[in-house]
Amino acid sequence: MKPSTSIPPRTDGCHTVLPGRVLRLHGGRVSLRWQPRTTIVCLLLATACLMVGALALTTGTYHVPLSNVVACLLGHGSGADTFIVMSLRLPRLVCAMLAGTALGMSGAVFQSMSRNPLGSPDIVGFTSGAATGAVLQIVLFHGGPYATAVAAVAGGLATALIVGLLSAGRGSAVGYRLVLVGIGISAMLTSLTAWLLTRASLYEAQDAQIWLIGSLNSVTWSVVTPLAVALAVLVPVTVLASRSLGWLELGEDTARGLGVPVGRARLVLAVVATALAAATTAAVGPIAFVALAAPHLCRRLVRSPGALVVPAGFMGALLLIGSDFAAQRVLPETELPVGAMTGVLGGLYLCRLLVGRRASRA
Repeated sequence: MKPSTSIPPRTDGCHTVLPGRVLRLHGGRVSLRWQPRTTIVCLLLATACLMVGALALTTGTYHVPLSNVVACLLGHGSGADTFIVMSLRLPRLVCAMLAGTALGMSGAVFQSMSRNPLGSPDIVGFTSGAATGAVLQIVLFHGGPYATAVAAVAGGLATALIVGLLSAGRGSAVGYRLVLVGIGISAMLTSLTAWLLTRASLYEAQDAQIWLIGSLNSVTWSVVTPLAVALAVLVPVTVLASRSLGWLELGEDTARGLGVPVGRARLVLAVVATALAAATTAAVGPIAFVALAAPHLCRRLVRSPGALVVPAGFMGALLLIGSDFAAQRVLPETELPVGAMTGVLGGLYLCRLLVGRRASRA
């Protein structure tokens, strides 16, 4: 393995891509671009996640010192500490990290594919489709947790297919059509979900409504394990497939001229990004705005355009575990659902984003 010299910057028509270094493996047959700033940002975000995670494991109504937490993780903790850390707090923390990572990566892929800053799965309706599928299973078929998870994934994928077919086309307006069609489909699915809740019994309606807010309050290892298995498959596929996003951002004609199989690349990216969002929705319910905000925030840190899929995953994890930590402590003796916290913070960020774009065009 030998590193080449720094490559010059290139432009994608709107931005300048910062230079990096290319590592060539096995005689130059495989090449990977490495950007030091991106690596440093990822390490800093991972460190911040560990720090917030340590606070989440040690603080709360029952205080557990950090040394006791380490002992519990190593299997040497006391009975009470082990139960609090290993059965209550650690599953919640791991689930928040996994869900945030999936949402951040999914948002980065959708924003890059649509070339639209609003192109995230919760804005374009894929999360609403997953939520409708889950509520349909809860209310009409009375399914258990696994049946609800399968219905959520199926609903998200079906919504992605419908939105993709209705917004299909060529040209620079495809991204805007995707967002507009997605918003319309999302509104219809929200109405369908509300109608299903009116048909449900009181217990089913309460169960579905709590799930619809997006909550980590009752997460156990039985919820974390399927999500971890799904991400173990989807995350590597997403990282590998995202290599074509930089070329797709140059335009379909340019990418096709460079030998990129545009149709296949877009299909694979759409499927894996939708599956990431749907798997997260199946596990913890629809959590708003993490997929929207994470790519924007990490792009400000990395200062590089394009699909920053891996940094967006780290940023999504930090946003979700931070929001969950705040949701547990913002009101004394009351644990807010994390979806309520991300909805408030994300709504403020969306307003700021729209105002900033309007000011930049003025």
